[in-house]
Amino acid sequence: KQKGHVVAVTGDGTNDAPALKEADVGLSMGIQGTEVAKESSDIVILDDNFASVATVLRWGRCVYNNIQKFIQFQLTVNVAALVINFVAAVSAGEVPLTAVQLLWVNLIMDTLGALALATEKPTEELMTKPPVGRTEPLITNIMWRNLLAQALYQIIVLLTLQFKGESIFGVTEKVNDTLIFNTFVLCQVFNEFNARKLEKKNVFKGIHRNKLFLGIIAITIVLQVVMVEFLKKFAGTERLNWGQWGECIGFGIVSWPIGWIVKWIPVPKRPFLSYLNMK
Repeated sequence: KQKGHVVAVTGDGTNDAPALKEADVGLSMGIQGTEVAKESSDIVILDDNFASVATVLRWGRCVYNNIQKFIQFQLTVNVAALVINFVAAVSAGEVPLTAVQLLWVNLIMDTLGALALATEKPTEELMTKPPVGRTEPLITNIMWRNLLAQALYQIIVLLTLQFKGESIFGVTEKVNDTLIFNTFVLCQVFNEFNARKLEKKNVFKGIHRNKLFLGIIAITIVLQVVMVEFLKKFAGTERLNWGQWGECIGFGIVSWPIGWIVKWIPVPKRPFLSYLNMK
């Protein structure tokens, strides 16, 4: 610990209690372990099987990794929405995304998005990675790279629609606002696949085993269709034809090749925010 390492200790006797308490993570045996050892430890292995330590480690890393996935996904949504509304409000005096639409985006992305990304099960690949140090940031450089690339793409597309959408597609202002809202939501739906893998280029690997993820994506799309097509007064939207839906889907699906390309970009190991503290 004095060298900066994260230390775990296992034990079952009273004499192990000081080490279990001093360690970053203390694991005691549940059957043969003494009460003193159990009280001094952080985790009690109920079956006294040392192999359970690997299971604990695998699931612990999985939970940590899933939290990072959701944070990356959620920050992308928030950064894009904030910049788009701010730029549009300053330049044109109006915002493309209304309060109800932003509330809807946050509702489906916070709730359904969290469920989708939190249901990823642990893989053997997690065990090949080095442990995360106690001083390492939760938001890594890899996450910054991924989220900034996706947010930048969404900002460019949506601001283009905001200022040039009516002339490009030959639609009314109301339909153009609906195109912006629908494109923004579908970008998040497709980006949810990118968020499954922070580093791996193949974001679809193992997706067939996660039926809940696929189900949540389907539910999100159905709810968005209902929002656009049937809740016009509530959402302030207009109905879109098949061609306009295709355009929105096309803008959203571009996030897949962008996510694949940016993962070829190497990132420095030093935390991004540490550069802000340099003298």
